[in-house]
Amino acid sequence: MNYRMIALDMDGTLLNDDHAITGRTAATIRSVAEQGAEIVLCTGRAPQSTLPYLDELGLEGVVITHNGAATVASKGRRVLHRFDIPPQDLEPYIQYCREQGVHFNINTVFDLYVDDREGMMPEMLDLYAQFLIEPKQLPSWDALDDAPVKMTISGQKEEMDRVEAELGLWDHQLHYIRSGDYFIDIMHQDATKGSALAKLAELRGIAPEQVLAIGNYYNDLSMIQFAGMGIAMDNAPIEVKAAAQEVTKSNNEEGVHDALVKHCLEAGAR
Repeated sequence: MNYRMIALDMDGTLLNDDHAITGRTAATIRSVAEQGAEIVLCTGRAPQSTLPYLDELGLEGVVITHNGAATVASKGRRVLHRFDIPPQDLEPYIQYCREQGVHFNINTVFDLYVDDREGMMPEMLDLYAQFLIEPKQLPSWDALDDAPVKMTISGQKEEMDRVEAELGLWDHQLHYIRSGDYFIDIMHQDATKGSALAKLAELRGIAPEQVLAIGNYYNDLSMIQFAGMGIAMDNAPIEVKAAAQEVTKSNNEEGVHDALVKHCLEAGAR
């Protein structure tokens, strides 16, 4: 199969545990792009912490960010598609976090807001800085510059396990997904990586059978299931591996490189 679109999750997939793309993986991705395939980074990250990796690869194009809630073109940072959240729908989650003392942030496409900017621990500010994000103080909804697209609840794994279990007892107007051991993301009901990838493929005139997607976590399930070839990383949970058509090596063993060589470079040479 000649795959015309390659969708790559970032953390735990494209990036190793040092948050880096290996030189060999980068070279392989560039080779696939040179053959005409569109490379799409699909991530829970914001555009500002995603686009530098596209630059590192020497590519222009489109990134699917905020777990599918915002699709952004690298050229001019133009928003191609977005799933906005009615602010009032976030109020129960915000109230829950405040009552439970759980950290949360509110994301517009390009900005991130926290409840107590001045009271944040230096360690938390350093963590945001690693993702090239400068948190802002959450104002009233009327004073927000843009509509929210995602709320993220974060904490230690055991705390997030508890929050996830409690959220499972609610009736939800919004969609929530465990996007990592330490994160739970809350978005519009229709916002998933799979739905955003489907819209982009339709815009390009690309059939699902011509899409290859690689991911490692529960928030990657929708795009793995949408793609004609859905591949899970060896470091993925068993449920994600079960949904994939194939499992490649882990993110620390250049699994993306192996999968692309097998399905795009070696296959293209045959």
